[in-house]
Amino acid sequence: MAIDRSLVSGSMGMMILRLLAEKDMYGYEMIDTLKKRSENVFELKAGTLYPLLHGLEEKQFVTSYEQEVLTGEGKKHLEQKKSEWKEYSKAVSNVLALEV
Repeated sequence: MAIDRSLVSGSMGMMILRLLAEKDMYGYEMIDTLKKRSENVFELKAGTLYPLLHGLEEKQFVTSYEQEVLTGEGKKHLEQKKSEWKEYSKAVSNVLALEV
C-alpha cells in the first residue's frame, strides 16, 4: 500500500527524535533502524535524512558531535602499515627508476 507523502514528511522528525531518545546514533544506523522497525516502509536515503537532522538541529531539538573512532591500537597499526607502505613504495620506485 502506498503511504501518503504528507504523512511521512510530517512524522519523520518525530520518529528520528524517538530513535535518538533511545541512544545516540549515526546516520546509517538511523536509516537501518527505521527500515527494520517499519518493516521496509521507511527506506530513507542519506540525502533525505541529513537535511532533516540539520533542521532538527537548527530548532535545537538535537545536537551533533564528533568522536574519535580510531583506538590506540588502531593508531599503532596504521603507523606500522604506513611505514611498510613507505618501504614498499620506495622499493617499487627504485626499480622503476632504473634505466634500461
